[in-house]
Amino acid sequence: MADRIPLYPVRSAAAANRKRAAYYSAAGPGAERPSRYQMEDESAHLDEMPLMMSEEGFENDESDYHSLPRARITQRTHGLEWFVCGGWKFLCTSCCDWLINVCQRKRELRARTVWLGHPEKCEEKHPRNSIKNQKYNVFTFIPGVLYEQFKFFLNLYFLVVSCSQFVPALKIGYLYTYWAPLGFVLAVTITREAIDEFRRFQRDKEVNSQLYSKLTVRGKVQVKSSDIQVGDLIIVEKNQRVPSDMVFLRTSEKAGSCFIRTDQLDGETDWKLKVAVSCTQRLPALGDLFSINAYVHAQKPLLDIHSFEGTFTREDSDPPIHESLSIENTLWASTIVASGTVIGVVIYTGKETRSVMNTSNPKNKVGLLDLELNQLTKALFLALVALSVVMVTLQGFVGPWYRSLFRFLLLFSYIIPISLRVNLDMGKAAYGWLIMADGSIPGTVVRTSTIPEELGRLVYLLTDKTGTLTQNEMVFKRLHLGTVSYGADTMDEIQRHVRECCSQLHSQDTSSTPPRKAQSSAPKVRKSVSSRVHEAVKAIALCHNVTPVYEPRAGGTGDAEHAEVDQDFSDENRTYQAASPDEVALVQWTESVGLTLVNRDLTSMQLRTPSGQILTYSVLQTFPFTSEGKRMGVIVRDESTAEITFYMKGADVAMSAIVQYNDWLEEECGNMAREGLRTLVVAKRTLTEEQYQDFESRHAQARLSVHDRALKVAAVLESLERDMQLLCVTGVEDRLQEHVRPTLETLRNAGIKIWMLTGDKLETATCIAKSSHLVSRTQDIHVFRPVTSRGEAHLELNAFRRKHDCALVISGDSLEVCLRYYEHELVELACQCPAVVCCRCSPTQKARIVQLLRQHTHRRTCAIGDGGNDVSMIQAADCGIGIEGKEGKAASLAADFSIRRFEHVGRLLVVHGRSSYKRSAALGQFVMHRGLVISTMQAVFSSVFYFASVPLYQGFLMVGVWHFGLWLQTCVHGRLTCLLSDPRYATVYTMFPVFSLVLDQDVKPEMAMLYPELYKDLTKGRSLSFKTFLIWVLISVYQGGILMYGALVLFESEFVHVVAISFTALVLTELLMVALTVRTWHWLMVVAEFLSLGCYVASLAFLNEYFDVAFITTMTFLWKVSAITVVSCLPLYVLKHLKRKLSPPSYSKLTP
Repeated sequence: MADRIPLYPVRSAAAANRKRAAYYSAAGPGAERPSRYQMEDESAHLDEMPLMMSEEGFENDESDYHSLPRARITQRTHGLEWFVCGGWKFLCTSCCDWLINVCQRKRELRARTVWLGHPEKCEEKHPRNSIKNQKYNVFTFIPGVLYEQFKFFLNLYFLVVSCSQFVPALKIGYLYTYWAPLGFVLAVTITREAIDEFRRFQRDKEVNSQLYSKLTVRGKVQVKSSDIQVGDLIIVEKNQRVPSDMVFLRTSEKAGSCFIRTDQLDGETDWKLKVAVSCTQRLPALGDLFSINAYVHAQKPLLDIHSFEGTFTREDSDPPIHESLSIENTLWASTIVASGTVIGVVIYTGKETRSVMNTSNPKNKVGLLDLELNQLTKALFLALVALSVVMVTLQGFVGPWYRSLFRFLLLFSYIIPISLRVNLDMGKAAYGWLIMADGSIPGTVVRTSTIPEELGRLVYLLTDKTGTLTQNEMVFKRLHLGTVSYGADTMDEIQRHVRECCSQLHSQDTSSTPPRKAQSSAPKVRKSVSSRVHEAVKAIALCHNVTPVYEPRAGGTGDAEHAEVDQDFSDENRTYQAASPDEVALVQWTESVGLTLVNRDLTSMQLRTPSGQILTYSVLQTFPFTSEGKRMGVIVRDESTAEITFYMKGADVAMSAIVQYNDWLEEECGNMAREGLRTLVVAKRTLTEEQYQDFESRHAQARLSVHDRALKVAAVLESLERDMQLLCVTGVEDRLQEHVRPTLETLRNAGIKIWMLTGDKLETATCIAKSSHLVSRTQDIHVFRPVTSRGEAHLELNAFRRKHDCALVISGDSLEVCLRYYEHELVELACQCPAVVCCRCSPTQKARIVQLLRQHTHRRTCAIGDGGNDVSMIQAADCGIGIEGKEGKAASLAADFSIRRFEHVGRLLVVHGRSSYKRSAALGQFVMHRGLVISTMQAVFSSVFYFASVPLYQGFLMVGVWHFGLWLQTCVHGRLTCLLSDPRYATVYTMFPVFSLVLDQDVKPEMAMLYPELYKDLTKGRSLSFKTFLIWVLISVYQGGILMYGALVLFESEFVHVVAISFTALVLTELLMVALTVRTWHWLMVVAEFLSLGCYVASLAFLNEYFDVAFITTMTFLWKVSAITVVSCLPLYVLKHLKRKLSPPSYSKLTP
């Protein structure tokens, strides 16, 4: 693909391990975990010699490999250039981080022993259980807000200019002309921040003040959430939030389990089943919790919300009772109890809870347009200094020249207009209102109003798959038994097989004849197929974590004792709850073919056959699904036959080595994956009583281990996962969202490269990429082979770089290895691909990919997702879009923009993003143009009058023209109509016309959607560049010179006539320049033009201090003003017309 790109080893293995260890130690939990990819013996040799660029060997030392590691190339001397170009910021940040670490030393997190109901026995002090989302406190609020404002060069510049007016020798005008606008901006900002901070304080106070029942020796007492301590026994009612991380001890449910909702923790809407500690659940009453001497040993606080290791010990029994604790025995903070009343012992509080540790403060995102304007502001400051030095030089350095220099700096300070930030903020608020008011994308919410222009600068769009490109609605599509396959049109055959086999089994149970000797009139082949189908359906109906839920009848008592009486056990009232929609789809399918799951608790499961017979199974062991194992299993005992069976299902890559040899599994899984189906392999193994007892004892001993529990449990389980009988392969379809294909086509035509990041398997992700047309069917796909070492990664990268114009599909494991050694090379090669699919990605990997794209390409990125696992990716991107999906609102709330459907992305980017960027670019440059015009007039005025540092316009005239939008800051978060209707703004002459630029558009929205290629020009930044800025500078110098020289030439006797002529011509010129800038007229623009002109004409009668009323009412005044205005504007109109004829813009070819 890019043969000229060399593959350098990025770093040595030791350096890589040090960086990896530092990363995981910073995150917290990962420090104790062994590296996922252990270094092989060849690594030591790879560190000593460079890697070959070819597979043949060291044939050519010069062409095949490079001997200089890339890490050495990047090491540069930190000199003056580095310090000026950004090193000072790095040093300041490093110093601040060091001070923060010194002032807020984090104590080391350790494992703990928690005694039930005795918080005083805790060996160390734990943090308070209070939630704090405030950004400041009483002492840091004012300094913090001021720092956020004055870290921008523009605001800092005007602060220095305003402070200089307190020095009498430097004072050139009234104080209010400087401090009034700056003070108003700061007052509005501080007020807004104070309101937001107070709202955060109120929300925190409301959460921290929630009352909970605490179990004590004297009974129940009410305590606030913030007063809960480690070791307390807390009672949580149904639909109540869990206040802290707890171990689940008891529940009012007879099954000893409960459901919790975790949508506020991980974004998943499926209920999770939690199991109480069996020792405490068996106690007769709540008060008996204080009659036992028991404690919980919990591991240190970790980030991982999906794992937990601990033990429960009761010492006062003989022998002592030891019970292992896992994730199913925990209740994490911020989850909601969905069934029953639960009692738990608190193990983690406050900032040590899983929810708080996984919460990161989102960064303040700054748009690229703001950064570009900040750079232009610095260029204007350099021009300001140069102009002042020139004026002092021409003055001859007479007297205290440094005082004159500073006065000239103040006189020309309008080169950098303070109204720039105000106008842009108001424009962004208007763009946000227009987006939310667009009826074509209903329900869209702008949560970050400071970056709407980013939607028009995107180059990379990184999207989730499940729930974003797909509907997260699973439909059972295929069942394959090896010799026969059933699809959607043959499900009635499966139903007939199940009915026949169940009737045969029922007749065998009622007959005195032994089952083996039972005769059937059906042929032997037919009977074999029926039994195989029945066995496969039964395995699917038993191997899952689904629980049927029945809602109470209306008017029920609600008491736990009468819960069963109040429930309606009809089929219509039954719903299924599980941790995955795949599981629910499978169980719903078994119900449709005849085997219905009617009841389940921790120890048993009941199925109903088509004839109404209830089959009861005892659940002996359950092995939940893990991302590492990629499979789940269950051991059940048939109560009617006492037969023990181990059922297991999982991904084909995990199950292929477990099941018996076959020649069809890999091929059929590939066929289903090519159809876009999610495949599961189902297998079973029959166990004898002796085999199960031996396994149960070894498994129980492994679960009690404190160290390496997961490895020991996996080793014991592996002894069962051998030579299993393959039953079937299932295929479940995850339907695409509506209009996904045309939306992706629109984005691709707009020049946006789309990457799909998903946690799904490689085959399914590839099929969804093809079915959604993310990758065209005729396009080549390069599947990155699994690599585990640097040598393998190098060879695979060499194979990939020889491909041209092909999509890349890579797994998270291979991605991790390549990023460890060849980060820069992999990103550079991947960026040249038309599409990239990353499968089996963790949330951390998704965020890291976004960060790598930003760092290596310096292009704008956008991340879109719908689940809690997409939040980190959304927050890491320059622009985050969240979809309100079935996985909750976590992504929607954390995003900058929230939409309801993926198809809305096209209009959001191509229409609103494009128009927002072009409007802000025009508005920003126009505001700077106004400052340059008056500064040019001031320079001409000072040059004519012997380089005197005397202001041309003073007092209200400056406020009226250049700070026109400051009062509108109060409407930044309001409606656009509010910005255009308040009569008190009528005295501000050019307010309305300039701000009306936010309504300008070059093409209609329908045309922008029809020709998304127009979006490509925006990524090049041509609407706002140093070239366009230079053009506006030349226009400003020309108009400023014409206005000032014309007024000086045409004035008659008094200086006040110069002010009247030049100021009136200036106002008229600005109004005409707005008309020159506008590409499509809106009726509000016309109203704004005439309204502003009328306001200025009406105000002339009240400005006797600045104007000669008798002179401005004469025809002489009118023709002089008209002549100057025509000379300043007419050539620009002619040039604009010639440019459109000779070099028309791309959008003009689409308009009549």
